[in-house]
Amino acid sequence: MSTDYFSLEGDIEIKKIKEYSRVSKNYLLFFQTIYTLTYFATETLQLSDYINKKEEYTLNAALIINLKPVIGIIYAPAKERLFYSYGKNLAFEINKGKKIILNCQKKNVNEIIGLENSRATPLEVEKIYKKYKVTKTLKMSSSLKFCTLAAGEADIYAANARAYEWDIAAGHAILEHSGGNVTNHKSESFLYGKNKYKNLPLLALRSTLVNK
Repeated sequence: MSTDYFSLEGDIEIKKIKEYSRVSKNYLLFFQTIYTLTYFATETLQLSDYINKKEEYTLNAALIINLKPVIGIIYAPAKERLFYSYGKNLAFEINKGKKIILNCQKKNVNEIIGLENSRATPLEVEKIYKKYKVTKTLKMSSSLKFCTLAAGEADIYAANARAYEWDIAAGHAILEHSGGNVTNHKSESFLYGKNKYKNLPLLALRSTLVNK
């Protein structure tokens, strides 16, 4: 089974992510081949995370321009849910053949739902959830977390520095184009093309007013 990610840089040169030595000044395209698990998963996560929770496995593609995600595509095969976006207020889900506009409208009005990674929740994340008065948390793997926020099915996702840019770029685009927000823990813009493409701590919000 292949475990490589690829990226298409501004000079139309295809390389394996792990062989990168520079970032394009113009644009960067992350995409995943159909038959792979993520490079990140095979390097630092147990494959059982994907085997045991295969319903959350996703295929992702994202286009980065000027350090920001401008197009995102995420497909969850087991759930038969396709999410995509290509601009502000241009975010959609295709579910059972029906096209749905994604606008971050809250669905669970009686709960403030926080999403967590499948591993133990760090103290820093617990403090953030306390600040936002989270009443319920759900464990969830993969980039599906961003789509769940965009669909209004949850309210907040916080994480410490983990994973790589290609793990979240598509979800970032979809959430922001749906009306949500993605920053680091200091509420600063979350930009791409960082050293070795490693993520900073992130905070993803369905809305700055998580109870509405």
